[in-house]
Amino acid sequence: MNTVVTSEKIHLPAGAVLKLLGNWQDYQRMVSVLGDRAIPRIKYRPGEILLMAPLPEHGRDVSLVADVAKVLFDHLNLRYDSFTPITMSLQEVSGIEPDFCFYIENWQSVVGKSRIDWQNDPPPDLAIEIDVTSYTDINDYLVYKVPEVWLLRNKKLLIYTLQRENYTLSESSYFPNIPEIAQQCFRIAREETTSEAIRWLRNFLVSTQK
Repeated sequence: MNTVVTSEKIHLPAGAVLKLLGNWQDYQRMVSVLGDRAIPRIKYRPGEILLMAPLPEHGRDVSLVADVAKVLFDHLNLRYDSFTPITMSLQEVSGIEPDFCFYIENWQSVVGKSRIDWQNDPPPDLAIEIDVTSYTDINDYLVYKVPEVWLLRNKKLLIYTLQRENYTLSESSYFPNIPEIAQQCFRIAREETTSEAIRWLRNFLVSTQK
């Protein structure tokens, strides 16, 4: 199906990425047209609007990485709140839609809330992005000061942590060998199923305690 972007309808074929010139008002109009639809995803940077329609593998990868995070946090007995889909926005500055985000240290700031005030509430402690079509720029998260971002690119999990005013590739503050664990989970999911990958992870974590 063809790409359609009008004042009344927005449609992109799976896998398409579209960059448009536009201001904050244009972005808000497109958000209004999309309503509660999760697809296509929409992003705003000053002067431009990006639209992206995920491929099926995007959703599968989001689910797997988020499940890996939940299993690890449960193993560490960490309390958290998680959100997906979610739109983060700062007027005239930014509008982004992480694939998944977690409040961990700051879970008390958002528990029970139906809306988050990005101007005053703390940012998520962790955001997850799955990049199948080179849509993600890690610097989109700088204005929100998200402490840690996991970016899956080419089936490799990259861990970015905020160091002063920049993101740096480093180890996760939660679990040092997450990239290697994720790699093994993706191998199992590819050869068997995602449920087997998560089952392996739970068993692996139990074995490390012996």
